[in-house]
Amino acid sequence: MKVVKIGAIWCSGCLIMNSVISKTLKNYTIDFQEYDIDMDEEEAKSYQPGDVLPVFIVMDQDQEVTRFAGEYSYDEFVSKLKEVGVIHEEDH
Repeated sequence: MKVVKIGAIWCSGCLIMNSVISKTLKNYTIDFQEYDIDMDEEEAKSYQPGDVLPVFIVMDQDQEVTRFAGEYSYDEFVSKLKEVGVIHEEDH
């Protein structure tokens, strides 16, 4: 499984989530890709990100499993990733 984040430089929620993502990637091994809606326009739009950024799209072999958008605390973010099976307790 991989997590795709669609964000933007001008998005305040995206900036807030950068530290949460950084901490998550430091503590867990996750296949993580990030696209900027303006700078990586073609790739980002291929995921149909919607109106709320950042959006996190969980993919399993090119099939979307789920998506969630907005700002989360570290614990909330990790919990969401555990719920869908991106993170397992033994990964920590």
